[in-house]
Amino acid sequence: MNRLRNAAASNHAAAPTIVRPSAAEIVHGIKQHLQPLFGHPSDNDRLLAAVGQARLILMGEASHGTREFYRERADITQRLILEKRIDAVAVEADWPDAYRLHRYVTGCSTDVHAAHALEGFERFPAWMWRNTEVVRFADWLRNHNLSTGSQVGFFGLDLYSLFRSMAQVLVYLDRVDPQSAQRARARYACFDHVRDDGQAYGYGASLGLTRSCEAEVLEQLCEVNRLRADTEPQLSELFDTQQNARLVRNAEAYYRNMFGGRVASWNLRDSHMLETVQALQAHLGRMGRPVRLAIWAHNSHLGDASATEMSARGEWNLGQLLKQQHGQDVFSLGLSTYAGTVTAASDWDEPAQRKRVRPGLAGSWEDLFHQADTDRFILMLRGNSSLAQLTRAQRLQRAIGVIYRPET
Repeated sequence: MNRLRNAAASNHAAAPTIVRPSAAEIVHGIKQHLQPLFGHPSDNDRLLAAVGQARLILMGEASHGTREFYRERADITQRLILEKRIDAVAVEADWPDAYRLHRYVTGCSTDVHAAHALEGFERFPAWMWRNTEVVRFADWLRNHNLSTGSQVGFFGLDLYSLFRSMAQVLVYLDRVDPQSAQRARARYACFDHVRDDGQAYGYGASLGLTRSCEAEVLEQLCEVNRLRADTEPQLSELFDTQQNARLVRNAEAYYRNMFGGRVASWNLRDSHMLETVQALQAHLGRMGRPVRLAIWAHNSHLGDASATEMSARGEWNLGQLLKQQHGQDVFSLGLSTYAGTVTAASDWDEPAQRKRVRPGLAGSWEDLFHQADTDRFILMLRGNSSLAQLTRAQRLQRAIGVIYRPET
């Protein structure tokens, strides 16, 4: 009895008090662990060592219009390609537009230079990929591939290209199977009434004003997936077509759910990104070796949603899904800043502007990093238990998309 009473007492003992470090303690800890970046080729040596044998290297950004983010990410990726045998770069971009650049960097294109190959990026926000830093990286990648005989690719993960992807499916089928092309046209004609406007389709279908095209796009995907190819060039062309057909199926669901709430459409979008990564792994790894990808997207896609307020809303993201599947084979790198300028619009489909970024809010991670008094640095969290304790507390973190209204 005495032993049981003692056990019961211990079960009801007060929970240990969790001592949260103060902002000053966190800043002090950051200063102890940061690695300054001086612009030297050796700056990222420790980062490359930490990547180790990870097969999925996720590189996020706090905004879509910051030149330094693009350049830093490209420079790191170049070293990954040279030193870690990266097979492809997969980015937060539409598949057909990115695939045109893929053909350019792998020497399979009639485009004479990278700026031509990027002309496919026409829809808002074009500046995300039609910019000087991407041109610089694409030319480097093409020269690397042609000089070494490599085929490091460049692919898109996003799903906004509903109608362009339908057109690409038809172009392929017209060439290889005209009868199948006729069936595809009949199925895709379900969208004719919305005239290339995915949101108009989604609004009508979600409210029952027009019928859903869900069955048609699924039938078309199944038919395309039954096609076979023999030679290596034919396999690549078929893979491109299958990806476009898969994108049409997922984009139809995305636009149909867009007006039902943010959570459903966000989750559909990041689930499509996951499907695309899996398809790339299967296609590029068909010779039996593990595939290594560098993935570029916003921090909100590549961080772990389960560690943020996103999870409370029921949202997941690509970074979380990949970590759940691959564990330590995923390496995550985020980029952020305290102040500066950003290319962004004030509203959707409005012209891009150069906007000044407001300083990080008091108490935010950007604010604490700024207090470390080092202009540029990297903070290595993996394997650093003392730093993990300091950074465990929830704090605000900046996320600027393609729209930025600093006055709000």
